[in-house]
Amino acid sequence: MDNKSPDSKVILIRKASGEEEAFSVEKLEHSLKNAGARRDTISEVVEEIDKWIFPGVTTKQIYSRAFSLLKRETSTSSMRYKLKQAILELGPTGYPFESLIGQMFHLKGYRTEVGVVVNGKCITHEMDVIATRDAHQHIVECKYHKDQGTQVSIQVPLYVRARVNDIIETRKLLPEYKDFNFSGWVVTNTRFSSDSTAYGKCSGLNLLGWDYPKGEGLKDIIEELRLYPITILHKLTKKEKQYLLDQRIVTCSQLLENPKLLDSLGFTAKKHTALVRELNDICS
Repeated sequence: MDNKSPDSKVILIRKASGEEEAFSVEKLEHSLKNAGARRDTISEVVEEIDKWIFPGVTTKQIYSRAFSLLKRETSTSSMRYKLKQAILELGPTGYPFESLIGQMFHLKGYRTEVGVVVNGKCITHEMDVIATRDAHQHIVECKYHKDQGTQVSIQVPLYVRARVNDIIETRKLLPEYKDFNFSGWVVTNTRFSSDSTAYGKCSGLNLLGWDYPKGEGLKDIIEELRLYPITILHKLTKKEKQYLLDQRIVTCSQLLENPKLLDSLGFTAKKHTALVRELNDICS
């Protein structure tokens, strides 16, 4: 399917970065499919959006309208479609995002440390995540942004590469890290500049962004691991979500594994049951 509406005119829309691009029916269909929507629902939503869309509309407006239409199907599909916004709601501090990335490595079989201070050859460094499995260790810097249009500029990977190298130089001399391989990472919930991706490839620094690398970006990994943040839940208020984040409960699976925390929120039996059902739906 092409990027044109029925009258065959290209509709230019505005991205979060302010840039314009042609509206892509295929991209919309793909995001709805990733959310778990049925084929007939996808067709209905796309048809409604295609009738409504107009030149200059923002991707955020398109997302909001598609999300409201998707709600007609199931809460699980609409939650998954809300994923990008749910990540943006993890702030204002970077800790919940760092915890999310730590859990990502943990689910992949690594022993993880979050917010750890380590010695380098020249200075000490606070690294967001260190993930270790067998004789391989990942040293990770997280860059969380509340604005989806923000790009990670070249200064960040340059800075992180220097910090990681300083840590590696020291660790290679320690007996407990004999024969270890080390990898440096920058992980963001937004995107990287073209200079950043070019430098990452050249220097051996791993970059993980919202949709980078293509098909293996952060959103793809979250879907694969069912690592959904609690901010994606419909049944919790903003205040309740913040309370849980303050208790360092970041993901739906964590909340499902800590049912006593739900009791501390004083829910009615009806709301408690509805929330547990929602958690089971999104985590299964």
